Amino acid sequence: SLLTQLQDTYSKSGIACLTGEELGSFIQNLDTIENEREADPCWQVKWQLGRLIKKMMSRSYEENISAVNAERALAFPSTNEQPQTDPVYRIAAHLTGSSNKKNSLSPRIDSTPRRGRGQKINSWESSHKGHSFLYNVELRNGELVVPKTGFYYIYSQTYFRFRENEHEDSALLAQIRNPKQLVQYVYKLTNYPEPILLMKSARTSCWSRKAEYGLHSIYQGGVFQLKRDDRIFVSVSNGDIVDMDKEASFFGAFMIS
Repeated sequence: SLLTQLQDTYSKSGIACLTGEELGSFIQNLDTIENEREADPCWQVKWQLGRLIKKMMSRSYEENISAVNAERALAFPSTNEQPQTDPVYRIAAHLTGSSNKKNSLSPRIDSTPRRGRGQKINSWESSHKGHSFLYNVELRNGELVVPKTGFYYIYSQTYFRFRENEHEDSALLAQIRNPKQLVQYVYKLTNYPEPILLMKSARTSCWSRKAEYGLHSIYQGGVFQLKRDDRIFVSVSNGDIVDMDKEASFFGAFMIS
């Protein structure tokens, strides 16, 4: 029919408009050739196709840029955000037992009102010997001085070791062989007159007369909020049988936030 012939002719003419043309050059100059529409009978076909191609290219470019920016954000965090692992803000300490046991524990009778229960461990090894270290923390008379307000994980282990010596006083042996309890205390000192007990761990233990020696370790740890200039320390019961072996008796803390 005549209508079918007209459609075929229009379709062929539309294809002919794109045959042999420099389509790339046409797309680049698309915005400057609008005034040529009357002179060029194929202008409408080429203009519509050119606009479609430019739109698809623009969308593809935006998607690629978004993907690249997302990868960069993951690989390189914003410089405005302060890394939480900045070494300047790391606060940590690990103190190990001192070989000089005589100077490690405070006297059994202490007239100082800020004493708490038990015998405070005065001397810890902190001079980078073995596993010990201090990082942005000060140690004073067996007490760790908190440099910054925050939440800290505090931990401590005490090693009790009893070995019977035939030359020991019999009354002392009886007291040691059957102690009522082995206790480890962790205190903090603030502006308050008395120390504040943070943790306590205890065990009642009786060693057999037939045993060559008796051993027991007490470990405890927890998270506490500490203020700047607070001090924390460890006290123990039965100081006579505390073994300050550096791998078995230790005390430490580190800031978590």
